[in-house]
Amino acid sequence: MERERENGNGRTPPKERSLFFSTKFIQFLGGKNLLFTLIALLLLGLVIFVFDKVSFLFYPLQVLFEVVILPGVLAIIAYYLLRPFLRILVKWRVPRVWAIIILYLIVLGLITLLIVAVFPFLRDQFKNLIEEFPTYFMSVTENIVSFLNNSSFNDLFKQYNFNYDKVLTDITTNIASTVQNTFSGVAKSVASGITGFVSTLTGIVLSLVTVPFILFYLLYEGDKLPKFILSILPPRARSEANQVMKEVDKQVSSYIQGQILVSICIGVMMTIGFLIIGLPYALVLGFLAMITSVVPYLGPAIAITPAIIISLVNSPLMLISLVIVWTIVQLIEGKLITPNIMGKSLSIHPITIIFVLLTSGSLFGVAGVILGIPGYAILKVVVSHVYRLLKRRYNRYESDESKRFEV
Repeated sequence: MERERENGNGRTPPKERSLFFSTKFIQFLGGKNLLFTLIALLLLGLVIFVFDKVSFLFYPLQVLFEVVILPGVLAIIAYYLLRPFLRILVKWRVPRVWAIIILYLIVLGLITLLIVAVFPFLRDQFKNLIEEFPTYFMSVTENIVSFLNNSSFNDLFKQYNFNYDKVLTDITTNIASTVQNTFSGVAKSVASGITGFVSTLTGIVLSLVTVPFILFYLLYEGDKLPKFILSILPPRARSEANQVMKEVDKQVSSYIQGQILVSICIGVMMTIGFLIIGLPYALVLGFLAMITSVVPYLGPAIAITPAIIISLVNSPLMLISLVIVWTIVQLIEGKLITPNIMGKSLSIHPITIIFVLLTSGSLFGVAGVILGIPGYAILKVVVSHVYRLLKRRYNRYESDESKRFEV
């Protein structure tokens, strides 16, 4: 009662109100900051719960996203590949529309040349490789069994009653049956759901047809988009937003242009190496190496697997030659090509890249594997800028200069 009279209004004094937050345990956990964080997390969970209950309202947006994502991604990739050449033509005082038309004609000519000159040969080699690959795989399995039978491991396996011959045979049989069941299942699903298959194929074709139109407007008005976005933002936020967009543009363009150039270089070097050592299906295997190298680290490991199996069937000397070729290509790519083409613009640790690829691939499939790294690069830029702004805000309210962040 005396404290209430002293306060004059019947309220608890501020010292007693903050007694809970001044305890050692609560102070150790963060004090009032802990309370604010818990409330923010609770509100975030509540928002997610509400949105989950009314998710049907966003179904049209989901359909729109699924329709736009394929042509949009393809158009953006083509935009970043053609933009440097467009800027060169514009710098030579070629009108922008005519520069875009010239680029379209050049790309169309290159595609036609590849289809007429290269595609038939690659198609025949790929068809023969698919037909003969089971034979190669069975031959490798038989060689492994023969090697184990004539090695000192045979006695060791007999001591532990381990029948490796049966294990390898079961593995081969399971793989063959799995492949056969997969193809038969696909055939049945296509036969039973021909309408859905046709509609899906039609959607893909329509998406590919719309890519040139989207690409044209990106090339023609792509430089105006950042200015438009800045114009609708508050003036206070325009400087930071402009910096974020410039850095995102740099990250995405560096990755797309650099990764495709690196993949082409790897494909050319691998094809030349395969031809030198006399590996069968050298062009197909080199083309496969070029395509899979778009995915860092995991792609080259996938590409070398069929080459190893084919070289094992031919001779141990060819396997040694393949390892030498692969090592030389990886050294050239890692020490010369990638640092000079891509530089250190992404600055993502290799372990992080592998985890991002595995996670995005599990979530979104092939699209996640291809787009996981640029998506992570964009997210990294945004998060780093937001964190820098939070540090600035913290320093603004921190009176002790020794406890401020270094910005």
